[in-house]
Amino acid sequence: MNFDFPTILVVLVGISGVIWALDSIFFASKRPSESKKTRKVPMIVDYARSFFPIFFIVLVLRSFIAEPFRIPSNSMMPTLLTGDFILVNKFIYGIRLPVADKKIITIDSPERGDVVVFRYPKNPSTPFIKRVVGLPGDEVGYYNKTLYINGVIVAQEDIGVFTGYGSGIEMTGAYHRRELLPNGEHDILLRRGFLGGDRRWTVPPESYFVLGDNRDNSRDSRFWGAVAEEFLIGKAFAIWMNWDVGHGIDWKRIGTSIE
Repeated sequence: MNFDFPTILVVLVGISGVIWALDSIFFASKRPSESKKTRKVPMIVDYARSFFPIFFIVLVLRSFIAEPFRIPSNSMMPTLLTGDFILVNKFIYGIRLPVADKKIITIDSPERGDVVVFRYPKNPSTPFIKRVVGLPGDEVGYYNKTLYINGVIVAQEDIGVFTGYGSGIEMTGAYHRRELLPNGEHDILLRRGFLGGDRRWTVPPESYFVLGDNRDNSRDSRFWGAVAEEFLIGKAFAIWMNWDVGHGIDWKRIGTSIE
């Protein structure tokens, strides 16, 4: 069951704020008492004025500053592991209204190499995380496990054979390589066999071509197309916790940045 947490927060802020405001305007001054300090406040009003600031601060932080997400799969290995809890910068690409998700202020645009969280175009209620490799207007090719951008091959450096652990142990034996994008580098995993998708794409306007770092274990733009700008949620920037169910906490990942 999916809970629409932003809508719930907005409703809680609205209800608690209205109760507090109505009481302050119409009822508080009419309560008989020897002093303001000893006036007996109804329980519902007491709860409303106590929780309104909390609900409001959480709404502002989550909607405009940073939002937490949990990584549920191995598609972004070795950068992100199953069980990583990450923080996503919500304002870097622009300010959006909560619930309506309408951008009201444009700040910046994604760059190649950014690890972005977005609403899955086929099911917008589901958040996905991938890496941006293609910008609007780019011609992106993927052949024989190698990325091409505007006809130029993106070089790879061999690191060795990958050894996985926890939920990622299935990737043991994969090729561990470093992909050298024009403005940065990151690690990827490759293995024998491929899900398909070798071809060339042109990225539409106001859209971004995204890939998982675990290239042969990721459903991404090769299969369902580019991500329109309207689906972007933000840029992942840090791991604040790791808890791989059945394998415990990986303490050394806590507090690491996402590159």
